[in-house]
Amino acid sequence: MGMSAEEDDPTSPKALPPTLHTLWEEVTSYCTLTLCYGILIKSANYIPDGEWPEMGKAEKLARGAALKWASGVFYRANKLEGLEQYRVREMQRNSSIQSRIKSTVQSYLEGVSMGLEQLHSAITDILQVQKELGSVRQDLTSSVSSFQTLQRIQEMVVEHAQLSSVVQTLPKLFSVHRLLSETFELLQNKHLLEAHTRLMDLENLRDDILSQLHNHNLLSPLHLASLESYFGGLLELNDALAQHLWHIVGHSTKLVSEDPALFVSAVRIIEREENIDGALLLRTQPPDLLPPGRPKCWRQKFFRVIQDSIVAAHFQAVPSSTLGRHLTRHLASLQSNILAELHIVKDLMVQCCPPHYNILMAFTTMYHQSLAKHLDHILTWDLDKQEIFALLHWAVHVYPSSEMMAHPDLLPEVDTSVLGPLLPLERIKYLEETYLEKVQASIAEWMQKTLEMEFKEWFSEEEPESDYQGCFQTSLPNIIMKMLDENIRVASIISDTLREKMCNMTLKELEIFLGSLYEDLVKFGMEHQQEPTASKCYAPYLLSTLNNCLALSTSIPALYTDGASSLEPTKVPPSLDIALEKAQKKACRMLLEEMLVDLKLPSRQWLSDGTQLMSSICEVIDKHANRFCRTQEPLSTYLLSETEHLVRSQYLRALLQKRMVCRHSEERRQMARRMLQDASQFKELFCNLGLKENKQTFKVIADLQELICLKDHSILSLEVLGFVLKYPDVSDDHISMLLDLRGDISKEVRNNVLEIMAQNPQVLPENYEHVFSHILVSPPEPLFCLGKSKCA
Repeated sequence: MGMSAEEDDPTSPKALPPTLHTLWEEVTSYCTLTLCYGILIKSANYIPDGEWPEMGKAEKLARGAALKWASGVFYRANKLEGLEQYRVREMQRNSSIQSRIKSTVQSYLEGVSMGLEQLHSAITDILQVQKELGSVRQDLTSSVSSFQTLQRIQEMVVEHAQLSSVVQTLPKLFSVHRLLSETFELLQNKHLLEAHTRLMDLENLRDDILSQLHNHNLLSPLHLASLESYFGGLLELNDALAQHLWHIVGHSTKLVSEDPALFVSAVRIIEREENIDGALLLRTQPPDLLPPGRPKCWRQKFFRVIQDSIVAAHFQAVPSSTLGRHLTRHLASLQSNILAELHIVKDLMVQCCPPHYNILMAFTTMYHQSLAKHLDHILTWDLDKQEIFALLHWAVHVYPSSEMMAHPDLLPEVDTSVLGPLLPLERIKYLEETYLEKVQASIAEWMQKTLEMEFKEWFSEEEPESDYQGCFQTSLPNIIMKMLDENIRVASIISDTLREKMCNMTLKELEIFLGSLYEDLVKFGMEHQQEPTASKCYAPYLLSTLNNCLALSTSIPALYTDGASSLEPTKVPPSLDIALEKAQKKACRMLLEEMLVDLKLPSRQWLSDGTQLMSSICEVIDKHANRFCRTQEPLSTYLLSETEHLVRSQYLRALLQKRMVCRHSEERRQMARRMLQDASQFKELFCNLGLKENKQTFKVIADLQELICLKDHSILSLEVLGFVLKYPDVSDDHISMLLDLRGDISKEVRNNVLEIMAQNPQVLPENYEHVFSHILVSPPEPLFCLGKSKCA
């Protein structure tokens, strides 16, 4: 057959399994080789056809492959010459393959035979062992009674071991009371380490006994009670040692300076107990089987005792009546004491404690927590504003500063950022609001008292003081501004936020104060009208009030602008400016009203003897205007201007109130001439007083006299229209009264003039200075068909 068919055959020697290492593997290999050998024999025609169905199919495939190979090789006639060579070569090849297969199968058959022999030998050995085991079982069954005897021996061995342990423990048990008394003596002599060593030995003895009782299931309540009774002094000794330790720890800051060895001994004992607690907790399961008094947790107790000693030394609850006004001194004492003790802890105690204690930070934290609770207690008191300020300033600024917790000697071990704020933000806001409320009440009270004193001073018989310029003044603005400035500066020490709140509050209080000042001015004026002699210095104190208001208006912007602050200047509300202007204008009106009382208005005698009347009027004006010089600029100019307006208004009002009616042309000329002279005299007077001519409004008198001396009635309407254009606030009533003053205007001309005015309504220009708007005249009488007497 062809080469390719041989190489693809799965039963070739290349497909056989490797050499087996155990007997059962050799058997399996033998079966496989037998099957392969059968296939090979079948293929070699050793098995008759029909006994293996696959042989026919395999033979057909082989013949087909051979035919395909032969047709490919011998498709040419010249190739048939090598047919014999091909046949010989294939026969030799088949012989070689069959030889190799036979030798291989033979070797595997020998191995299978050897394995079968070993299996027979193993079966024989197993049967022999089974027989021997049966014999042993029979021997054990017959020896049960002997084993029961050995059980008793085992129990005796255990009992002997227990008795041996008791014999070894008895000397220690008999010495327990002696050791207890000796240990108490060591404690009394402050030999703490030796006393603690004895205590540990006694505890170990007790714990060993408990452990043995528990291991042998003998730990009954009776045994436990007996053991606790026998070792009862041990708990007392433990408590005595603990008391000595906690006394030492409670005075640790003092002892590390005087006797650090004693403190170190206490710390070593505490660490010993912590190690014992840790070992017992790891070894003992469950935890309820721990020895009595365990775990002691003395390290935690160490820090609790320090905390309690700190509270007892510095933060005991002190009644508010004890401290009172001495809160600042109390806080300063806390600052110095805490800082001193922290220095001792850093310089001395840190060296006496294990590093994992972090003793300096522990002390710092305990001081921080205790101080926070102490301040909470202080806040329950009814603190006044000075105490609240002291508390806020100390907690917000002093405590975290380099003067205390951030002291250079404590850095970098003390990290203040870990501590947090001493007072929470909500508490600080509450304190600030409380502080503002108390300051507001205080400011309101002081302002009211100051105003009451000012009001009483107004009725003094002596004039107010004068400044270096000769202007009247009182101490009112200095007191008010000093009070406000002091409170704002104090608030700015705490925080910019509190300063801003303080500014807003003081602005409101200042506005309220100006309202009260206005009311007192009204009251002052009314009392002066009722009893002029009661206020002999009426005008000087009104002038001093004007100067005071001016001083306040100039001081307020500077007060609420802090160049050192990063915040924007506090804006003065418009309502405050309005209140200030209202008080100033009220004082000005009262001064002008006082002058108005002395003025004599023009009457019919004025036409014949106007010189004497004008002299009197000018004297009154000059007397009051000289007083106005006792005010600061621009108040003096404002008063002069208002006086000029008042004189002009009163002069025009006197002319237009029907006190005078010209009976003929001569009186009209005389009136016009008198008016020109008066206007000129007024102008000269006010120029001498310091009011510039362009600021005066007496030109209206000259313009008015032109309408009075006008002779041609036909152009009266045009003249009146020109007058209205100059003074657009003049009304029909004013013109009617002016025409009546002439005494020669007919009804027809009057109606014509009024009609022209109606046809040309005027709109007041912006920034127009009113002339006639403030002059009130009685309306014209209605026209009746009959006279008054007949109607009556």
